[in-house]
Amino acid sequence: MTLAFFEETRQLTNILEIYEKENITKAAKLVADGIMNDGILQAFGSGHSYAAALEVSGRAGGLIPSKVIMDAAGGMYETLEGSGKILGHRMMIAPNDIFFLISNSGRNPMIIELAEKIKSEGNKLIVVTALEASKKSSSRHSSGKLLYEFADVVLDNHSTFGDAALTIEGLDTKVCGTSSFTATLLLQQTIYQACSLMLDQGFEPPIYKSANIYGGPQYNAKIEEKYADRIFHI
Repeated sequence: MTLAFFEETRQLTNILEIYEKENITKAAKLVADGIMNDGILQAFGSGHSYAAALEVSGRAGGLIPSKVIMDAAGGMYETLEGSGKILGHRMMIAPNDIFFLISNSGRNPMIIELAEKIKSEGNKLIVVTALEASKKSSSRHSSGKLLYEFADVVLDNHSTFGDAALTIEGLDTKVCGTSSFTATLLLQQTIYQACSLMLDQGFEPPIYKSANIYGGPQYNAKIEEKYADRIFHI
C-alpha cells in the first residue's frame, strides 16, 4: 500500500508555494494592517470548513485578537437564502476588522450573504476557496454570484472539483478531501507573514501562548483583557 495521500499533499504543497505566494503576501499585509489599527481577525467556515476557521482563531501560536463567527446550526442551513443575512445581523463588525471566509465551492447562500454584509461595511475580505472548481459551479444564491467575487484577496486551495482527490481500484468514488490540508497551509503561512510584517514595523503581534506551558494562561488572559469585548462577543 503506497502513501498516496502523502504524495498528493506533497504535490499540492509545491503548487501552493508556486502559485499562491503573492496572494499570501497580500493577505498577510491586510491582516497586519488590521491588527495594528485595533481591528480583529474574524473567520467563518460552514460545515467542514469550520475546521479551517479554527486555524486562525483562539489557538496557540495564533493571534489573540481573533474569533470564529459561530453558526449554531453547524451548516444545516447554509444552502437556504436568508440564512447568511440572519447570521450577519448578529456579527459585530468594527472598521479595521479583517475577515476570512472559507468555502471550497463558494456557492452557498449563507457565505455569499456574509460576504455581502462584510463588503457593505467596507471591511477587507480574504477568501479561501477552490477557485477553478468554484468558477465551474453555479451559484445557489439569487444574485448569481460566487464567494470569490467579493474577495480583496483569494487564497486558492487548488483542490479538485468535489474535493476528494484519490481513487482506489474497485471503488467508484474518490476518497480523501484535500481542502482542509491546503487551507491550513495557506492560513498559517498568512499569519506567520503577518506577524513578521508587524514586527518589521515595530509592533509586537499579540500571540497566544499554549495553555499547557508555564505562565501561558496568565499571559494570554492579560492580553485578552484588551480585546475581551470583541473576541468574546457571540
